[in-house]
Amino acid sequence: MNMHNREIDRQPTRDEAEHALAVLRQWAAGASAAERNTLDPAVEGLMPGPVSDYPALSRSYPADFKADAAYKDTLPDLQNGPSSLIRGARRAIQHVGISNFRLPIRFHTRDNGDLTLETSVTGSVSLEAEKKGINMSRIMRSFYAHAERTFSFEVIEAALDSYKADLDSLDARIAMRFSFPMKVGSLRSGLSGYQYYDIALELVEQAGVARKIMHLDYVYSSTCPCSLELSEHARQARGQLATPHSQRSVARISVALDPEAECLWFEDLIEICRAAVPTETQVMVKREDEQAFAELNAANPIFVEDAARLFAEGLQRDPRIGDFRVLASHQESLHSHDAISVLTEGETFAADSLDPKLFATLIHAG
Repeated sequence: MNMHNREIDRQPTRDEAEHALAVLRQWAAGASAAERNTLDPAVEGLMPGPVSDYPALSRSYPADFKADAAYKDTLPDLQNGPSSLIRGARRAIQHVGISNFRLPIRFHTRDNGDLTLETSVTGSVSLEAEKKGINMSRIMRSFYAHAERTFSFEVIEAALDSYKADLDSLDARIAMRFSFPMKVGSLRSGLSGYQYYDIALELVEQAGVARKIMHLDYVYSSTCPCSLELSEHARQARGQLATPHSQRSVARISVALDPEAECLWFEDLIEICRAAVPTETQVMVKREDEQAFAELNAANPIFVEDAARLFAEGLQRDPRIGDFRVLASHQESLHSHDAISVLTEGETFAADSLDPKLFATLIHAG
């Protein structure tokens, strides 16, 4: 039966749609499933009653079902399918994996024995151009196999080698991020409290070469030298009370560790930063501490360029540190924008382009 609509551009009425549906159902009732699918598989959804040729499925969860080896062998594995399933450009991917899976990791400290800290782990591997994908859970399983051991770069290297072999990849990377507590004393009152430092440890293996990297966010106060001089000028020239502006500032220090050198402890890197820029934000503060902090800032006024160079000077002096990078951000109280600087040493951190939102990650809310 051929049906022609002379007004093909006209919107059909509801009555016409109901008539067309009735005709379609009448035809479908006498057609086979194959004929209906040839016309359009969606025809099945228009049929009254249960969909034909479709099995009745259980709607209760089978709590006692066990997946044995034979059953698991039948499960589809699209991610590890043939290269014919690749979508998009058939190109190698430098990193593919998982980010921010968390677990407690035990770390050695220089001064206070072992600490167990909640750690955010990122694990990734390279993916060759002819491979569809990886099983992400294998990275977690490989890492969990080593997670009970006290951390060292040797342990993380063993985890990395495990999932590199499991996933048949050439290159791999693990990054572990955590908040490290360290007790610090007040400036004058004799009190002490815990300062928390954002630290990340990274192991990158590329072309058979492993690099060990430590990252530290160091939070300090920066008093503008120009503002300090202008404030003093107002006092001396006009008897006008004025205060220099200062602000919470953050430096992200990234260092490549010399594999042949002695251990660089977390505390060591923190103390290098504190010696370079002593105006670290304070934990416990009484009035005498607040006055001391004002004096300390006045004794150490600092532009963002000064900060980068002072940190670099301290890093260069330590033989355990190879290449390094300093990212400094002075989060201005005078301006509605921040002042920033980047200083790198060596090829590890050299880059012509930076993430446009990189400096936004240096904001510490306290």
